[in-house]
Formats: sequence, C-alpha cells, structure tokens
Amino acid sequence: MSFLPQRLIALALLAGLATLAQAQDKPPLRILVGFAPGGSADVLARMVADGLREDFGPIVVDNKPGAGGRVALNLVKAAKPDGQTVIVLPSGPMVLFPHVYKKLDYDPVRDFTPVSQIARFQFGVVAGPATTAKTLAEMIALAKAKPGVSSYGTPGAGTLPHFMGVLMEQSSGITLNHVPFQGGAPANNALLGGHIDYKFDVVSETAELHRSGKVRIIGVTGGQRDPQVPEVPTLKEAGVNMEATAWFAMYGPAGLQGAALARLERAMMKLVRDPAMQAKLRALGYDPIGSGSADLAAAQKVDLARWEKPIKATGVQLD
Repeated sequence: MSFLPQRLIALALLAGLATLAQAQDKPPLRILVGFAPGGSADVLARMVADGLREDFGPIVVDNKPGAGGRVALNLVKAAKPDGQTVIVLPSGPMVLFPHVYKKLDYDPVRDFTPVSQIARFQFGVVAGPATTAKTLAEMIALAKAKPGVSSYGTPGAGTLPHFMGVLMEQSSGITLNHVPFQGGAPANNALLGGHIDYKFDVVSETAELHRSGKVRIIGVTGGQRDPQVPEVPTLKEAGVNMEATAWFAMYGPAGLQGAALARLERAMMKLVRDPAMQAKLRALGYDPIGSGSADLAAAQKVDLARWEKPIKATGVQLD
C-alpha cells in the first residue's frame, strides 16, 4: 500500500474524530417554559421534547416561571439565533400582552422568530371546594350578591386565563377577585386547598379532577363542548355571551433563519402531524395544528388584531 492512501485515511479519521468531538461539544437543545413544572405549558413542552430527541439528541426543558411567561421570553430574546434555544408557550404573551401592558419589554413580532403552531385549545371555568356554585348561573348569582368577594386563580397577571376572567366579568356583569400565581400547578393547588373559589385554565389541567369530583368544571370558553367533559356547557349555552380559544406554539429568537430554522420547522411539522402525537394531543383536549413558520406568523398577526378591540373595551391595563 502506498504512503498517499494511508495519509488520506489518517486525515479522514482525524476529520471524523473532530466532527464527532464538535457534535459532542454542541449544547443540548434548550426548550424554555415560562411557567412552573406541572402546568399545561410544561406538560406540552415535555411531550415536544420527547418527540424531538430522535432528531436532536439531548434536550433540556428549562422552567423559568414569572411575570406571566415574560421571564422566559426575555431569555429567548437574548439568546443566539443558532437554533439551540426555543420556547413553547401559549399565545397570550404574543397576542394579548401588547394590548394589556403599558410598557412591554419585548416586541412579539420583532424580537422572535415563529417556528410552529402546535395546537389550539379552550379554557374551563373551574369551581373548587371553597364555593357552593355548581353551575355558571349559581356562580354569577353569588358574585352579584357579594361583588369582589369570589376569587379566581390564574398562572399570572395578564395571562390568557386572567383575560378570560376579565371577559367573564364583562360578559356577565360581575366583579371577581383575581389571584395570580406563578403557573397553572400552583393555582390548581390553591383551588384544591380551598384558598380560591375558581380557576380559569386549560380544560386538560383539571378534567381528571372534575371527573373524580374534587373540582367542578362549570363552563368551557370555546364554540363547542370539550370532548373531555362533554356534559359541561359552553358559556354561550349557559347564557354568557362569550367565546374564546387560544393556542400553543414554538418560537425562537429574532434572526433564527436558514438551516437552523428549517431543521426545527421540519421536525415540528413531522412531530405534530404524526398520528400518535395527534392522538396524545387530542386526549389532552387540544386540536393539533403542526404548521410551519409562515403559517404561525400569519395566525399571530390575525390574533394580534382580533384581541385589540375587546381588550381595550375592558379597560384592562397592567404596568
């Protein structure tokens, strides 16, 4: 064997080892969640992480609760646009917060790159053991009798559940006491412990507790009944003129483009459109979407415009 082929083989081996070392040195994909572990955003992010590991290898789900998800969003905003840091979050911070907060420390369009819309969902009005209300009519009657006394918990001020509560007040002519928490799980614990009367949150988070009789879902916010709790009426069926849904999506920092964005986009579309994943999402009460970056950007634009008028009509403004 001549020296040249041996030299080429040695160089190829060295190049292969260098590539392997670089791959090993590459940090794991980091999926940020702006809420405490155990809530709906956290559960969904971990489902996504499990589904992406085949294509991405090690993945870290990093919970950074606080400020209704803004703590985690600002970490993504400051991250390098290399495809290694993303966030899975509900739509509120991207379509409601710009209308709700007087001063928002990020721009939902300029500071982030849409990756994929994962699924749509609706909320439930959940009554806990601290209240005697078994129906929406009873809840409204109690609230009207003692304005501002009945309390409801949410994952944070200015979040989607908070705004659902505000819409409920405006639509039914009642006044409730809002109690914000750092995530859906702490709000659930407070509800079960009798520290708050109600909770506005994703149906999947309390469907099992409803079936076991520990809490009562007395209404859902979508246009149709939720298949997880088909016996529960929509708000409109119960006489409250209100209908609202939301969605979960994945975003990266501004400037995420090219191969890094394409890799995430393809992987998310493949994952969410897989029949097994769709079955898991539907079991949680979600309507699977699995869109690409452009479609998520379009959906965000529509909802930004859609929510502006009703939010301003309520007069809700947070610092």
